[in-house]
Amino acid sequence: MLLWWLLNLIVLSKMEVEADVGAEQISSTSDALFGPLDILLLVALLGVGIWWLIRNRKKSDTLSSNGKSYSIQPTSMTLQTSTENSFIKKLKSSGRSLVVFYGSQTGTGEEFAGRLAKEGIRYRLKGMVADPEECDMEELVTLKTIPNSLAVFCLATYGEGDPTDNAMEFYEWLQSGDADLTGLNYAVFGLGNKTYEHYNQVAIYVDKRLEELGATRVYDLGLGDDDANIEDDFITWKDKFWPAVCDYFGIESTGEDFSMRQYRLIEYKEELPERIYTGEMARLHSLTNQRPPYDAKNPFLAKVKVNRELHKNGDRSCMHIEFDIDGSKMRYDSGDHIAVYPVNNAKLVEEIGRLTNVDLETVFTLLNTDEESSKKHPFPCPTSYRTALTHYLDITMNPRTHVLKELAEYCTDPAEKEKLKLMSSTSPEGKALYHQWIMDDNRTIVHVLEDLPSCKASLDHLCELLPRLQPRYYSISSSPKLYPNTVHITAVLVDYETPTGRRNQGVATSWLAVKQPNPDTEYTVPVFIRKSQFRLPTKPQTPIIMVGPGTGFAPFRGFLQERQFLKDEDKQVGESILYFGCRKRAEDFIYQDELEEYEKKNTVKLHLAFSRDQSNKVYVTHLLEKNLDEIWKVIGENNGHFYVCGDARTMAGDVHKTVLKAIMEKGQLNEQQATAFLKKMETQKRYSADVWS
Repeated sequence: MLLWWLLNLIVLSKMEVEADVGAEQISSTSDALFGPLDILLLVALLGVGIWWLIRNRKKSDTLSSNGKSYSIQPTSMTLQTSTENSFIKKLKSSGRSLVVFYGSQTGTGEEFAGRLAKEGIRYRLKGMVADPEECDMEELVTLKTIPNSLAVFCLATYGEGDPTDNAMEFYEWLQSGDADLTGLNYAVFGLGNKTYEHYNQVAIYVDKRLEELGATRVYDLGLGDDDANIEDDFITWKDKFWPAVCDYFGIESTGEDFSMRQYRLIEYKEELPERIYTGEMARLHSLTNQRPPYDAKNPFLAKVKVNRELHKNGDRSCMHIEFDIDGSKMRYDSGDHIAVYPVNNAKLVEEIGRLTNVDLETVFTLLNTDEESSKKHPFPCPTSYRTALTHYLDITMNPRTHVLKELAEYCTDPAEKEKLKLMSSTSPEGKALYHQWIMDDNRTIVHVLEDLPSCKASLDHLCELLPRLQPRYYSISSSPKLYPNTVHITAVLVDYETPTGRRNQGVATSWLAVKQPNPDTEYTVPVFIRKSQFRLPTKPQTPIIMVGPGTGFAPFRGFLQERQFLKDEDKQVGESILYFGCRKRAEDFIYQDELEEYEKKNTVKLHLAFSRDQSNKVYVTHLLEKNLDEIWKVIGENNGHFYVCGDARTMAGDVHKTVLKAIMEKGQLNEQQATAFLKKMETQKRYSADVWS
């Protein structure tokens, strides 16, 4: 190609010269179109071309000659994230018939989708994973043109019954559209949490709506509960899903128990690549060469201004941390969240290196074996093993069953291999063992490798199997009215002993705990702001009730700061009522001085519950029960707002029931009417919950 272009350039140049000479000269010039000089030029160009080809061939061979390169059969899995948004074209061009869409906020939905697509080949259904945000979802109407085609949706419910960010457009399309999906074969698995009111609402709606639009459900809706054991829920559903698919399409499983690598390893031993990632989320050097806008792929390095202890006594710790966001152009409102990108404990990283017998400084790349995939790497590559284990991989969560299944192949001890295989199976015995040995004993991948010494896992395989380390979200406990250039958070240090006698620590809180700023040392943390619907009323004179025990008080600190600010400007502010609870007044009454000062200024009315300061435990829900008149006065008579923040497992549900009781008894409504009243409050954002389990 290069020679052809150069040859044409010579010919065109001679033609231009010839066009300038007289007519009598053209004949003689054309007779000698290629003279001795031209031939010499062509020979020289040919030599340059051969040198160029050899040089580039050597460059491509460097990947193998400088290190190890494993040849692995390409997987049938792909991630649809390219600008080409036609998943139908991708399916047809690659001979695939299975597409698994995911709606994921933390990565679990994407992981489940990948596992389904990967297993499809076992049932003669080549599959790909697709992000609905990157696809033209209207193409679902034409999926039926592909024989034995099947669309599976792994969808998480997020917030107050909302779809995840990447599934929002698809969800809205289903709600507003009336596409004819006759002939579309589908199945849905939902990821939710039973402690939340809107348990798996997104998956339930999508499953029902697809049927309403004419699609055919191949297998029943699956619902995973993250509060219990979502891994168990998924494999139980999957174990019945595949036989149903085989029966529906009249196909049979190959019967092969396979292990397929999605990525091949390239290790750089001598000549290192120019681009090596050192912890960046996307853009190389983004943590040293900062430029806005800042988001999940481009976090801002915020300085830690303050890090102080809030608990007065006791063996627990609660931190008040202030981040400096001056110059970031990031803006926040009271009630928003700040996301923190943590790093894993250095000792755990070293331990994995020791257990796998790998030099953690080795630079490597994991390259997708599927050439059509636009997801070339599982995380930013090339990078070192140390960086991958420190910044990109979650090494502290309980490993899922598919990880244990892959690890079994590395065991040389038959008993240890059988143990891992049993735990990765769907048998009752296997599920029970997994729940006890992994979940109840709270084992991480480090603990598994320590307790099964014959399991000499390949570190690059672990890098492929382990999930991505996710940012941690914290309710912002400050108001931009007072602190436009700083963000405050309130975080309890997670630190506990497991049944095996090990000490487990929270990834983010243990990392933040040691960041104690002083005149000689400056600490920075990668952060970004996530907007929330947890908002103060538009009109300051609207009364509010806030229920926030423990660190659930965090967003309400910002609310009270804002209302105090408005009062100081002589603006009319509605009544603010706070229900706060903790164990002991003298131990964990956080921000006590601030709250008592607000109370003196009539900015807040306090209802305090100290559960262990008396023989009978008293919680915020007990205080709410005593104040049904007050609740109804605020939300029923004065059109006020009600907020709850904190534990979703018990507290939030009990508060919801109490509010419903107040509406029924004090509003004189029956249960159906009261439920409709509360539902309307939620729709109007007058009843808001920011809860976690």
